[in-house]
Amino acid sequence: MLAAERQNRIMEAVQERGAVRVSELAALLQVSDMTIRRDLDALASRGRLDKVHGGATTKRSPSTDEPGFEAKWVRQTAEKEAIAGAAMQLVTPGSAIGLSAGTTTWTLAKQLSAVPDLTVVTNSMRIADVLQRSTARGLNVILTGGVRTPSDALVGPIAVAALQSLHLDVVFLGVHGMDVRAGFTTPNLLEADTDRALVAAARRLVVLADHTKWSTVGISTIAALEEADVVVTDAGLPPEAGTALREAVGDLVIAGGDTADTRGSLDVDALP
Repeated sequence: MLAAERQNRIMEAVQERGAVRVSELAALLQVSDMTIRRDLDALASRGRLDKVHGGATTKRSPSTDEPGFEAKWVRQTAEKEAIAGAAMQLVTPGSAIGLSAGTTTWTLAKQLSAVPDLTVVTNSMRIADVLQRSTARGLNVILTGGVRTPSDALVGPIAVAALQSLHLDVVFLGVHGMDVRAGFTTPNLLEADTDRALVAAARRLVVLADHTKWSTVGISTIAALEEADVVVTDAGLPPEAGTALREAVGDLVIAGGDTADTRGSLDVDALP
């Protein structure tokens, strides 16, 4: 196999999984670890991936990079649908919930018409629009004020002030990235302040993040991994990320296909 073909296969594996080990690539391509390391060096030098200890990950975006809503909602759509489906089992009729801005929380919002008598607080114009058009019985929608971001979130002092007097049963938080050291992050400083106020208003924090968010770091931390009561992600999460999250968070839900595989963590079928 030529080096160019081998490196294309490596990039396919990295993009599919988000992170791969040298040993996995060597077994996949039936070459030595040294050959894989040389290929990773070459790919990293061209900016196509990030080389890390023992393997490689997809190329990280700058910590202040903030794509718009349209750019994000077409990414990982199947994973987001699976995550939203699993998160629905954590929504109790008659409760007050918070939804942060984001395409995964927006996907959840589209499914909330099945839950009666909800009060939903959000700083997302997109989510508020979806919910206002919902046929859900007894649905109350509260949209914070604030300054609009590229992802159609309302942020800043007005949004924070609106959230500080509220008490929510659970907040579903969408994030730009999650990392062992940095925690749950965002590329927008004002959005971080607003998300922290949303988290502070909640009795329980549920983070919704697909596997591509692992090892992505935004400029500002919203919360440490340990602050999450539940993290709902998808089956593409790298094994080492699953191990780290299980050690840090209250419960880890792995959503995939039509079911949620909790891998020994949270039994979503037993939830009310």
